[in-house]
Amino acid sequence: MPSPAARGLETVVAPGEVLGRIGTLDVRLARDETEIAAAQEVRYRVFYDELGARGELQQRRDADHFDSICDHLLVFDTTLPGPDSCRIVGTYRLLRQEIAASAGGFYSTDEFELESLLARHSDRRFLELGRSCVLPDYRSKRTVELLWQGIWAYCRRHRIDVMTGCASFPGVFPAAHARGLSYLAHKFRAEGAWRVRAVPSRYQTMDLMPAEAIDTRAAMAELPPLIKGYMRVGARFGEGCVVDADFHTTDVFVILPVEWIAGRYINYYGADAQRFAA
Repeated sequence: MPSPAARGLETVVAPGEVLGRIGTLDVRLARDETEIAAAQEVRYRVFYDELGARGELQQRRDADHFDSICDHLLVFDTTLPGPDSCRIVGTYRLLRQEIAASAGGFYSTDEFELESLLARHSDRRFLELGRSCVLPDYRSKRTVELLWQGIWAYCRRHRIDVMTGCASFPGVFPAAHARGLSYLAHKFRAEGAWRVRAVPSRYQTMDLMPAEAIDTRAAMAELPPLIKGYMRVGARFGEGCVVDADFHTTDVFVILPVEWIAGRYINYYGADAQRFAA
């Protein structure tokens, strides 16, 4: 499959443009600072109130300096009362390579050796995905489908070739996820020119069990939904994991060149998918 970069010129995604719709849920980019702040509040509710992240925050918002340079993909429940800023139920943060380069690099470089990957693929356009979260009442298949519909529309418009980013297991003890981490290490590790390692100072092994000792069904059942979603569309993972004490997570690195995405998923999430009415 040719890369998006080979298929035409970049087309900007307008902030208010609806990129997908399933039932009463819409997905689009944040239009203004009010909606970005509302997305940060949603992130706070998930990461801090629910999952136990820690940090010195002035307000009940998960915010950092990357927010000002990222695009924010938002899912809205259009049946909720009030303005759109009160209807956000899910979000993803999107950072394009050219924006990251002008602002000091990607978020993930604190944990993984992303610069070497970029250097090996200097002819590719990278997109970093991060800060993914959905409110508990909306953690359903259709919300995930809608987020991917929005991501794929964004990738097509901006001619993205490779998606990367961190995904997390809960907690700060990799051994608690020995089966799932080992399964990724043995069966889904990126190799060759796509290999990425955790930075040496933070590297912790994912290979905690021998391959023959892993029950595949049990390993899949234990994987976080976001990681399983990446696996289904064709992603591979870096070597080594990183403990993030602030967010109380164990992070792995995701690598997804668009040519790895199976054709059935391109058809499913693409612009011609008939169940989406954008």
